[in-house]
Amino acid sequence: QVQLVESGGGLVQPGGSLRLSCAASGINFSIYVMGWYRQAPGKQRELVATITTGGSTNYADSMKGRFTISKDNAKKMVSLQMNSLKPEDTAVYYCNARRVGSLVPIFGQGTQVTVSS
Repeated sequence: QVQLVESGGGLVQPGGSLRLSCAASGINFSIYVMGWYRQAPGKQRELVATITTGGSTNYADSMKGRFTISKDNAKKMVSLQMNSLKPEDTAVYYCNARRVGSLVPIFGQGTQVTVSS
């Protein structure tokens, strides 16, 4: 059974940093594209960043230069380092896994990130 478990969310002041982590189980991590999505209240879920099996990364424009996605294949973990956080980054952040060649994404339960003074 595939399971993605996020951690690391919380309350942070504007300009601060948070590091989110996602532990994956039940998958062959090396053949999955991993990523992070987020959903703010009243808005659709949107892409934050992805990292391919080869380690190539992709970011939404508003996150470039502030967020960094990384993964540890041995530990089956993917992380999202978020710096220079803004109030508009407030959202539930979801870990995502998609097997190469598949269109079916898998999401974790999400972790809340709140950026507020």
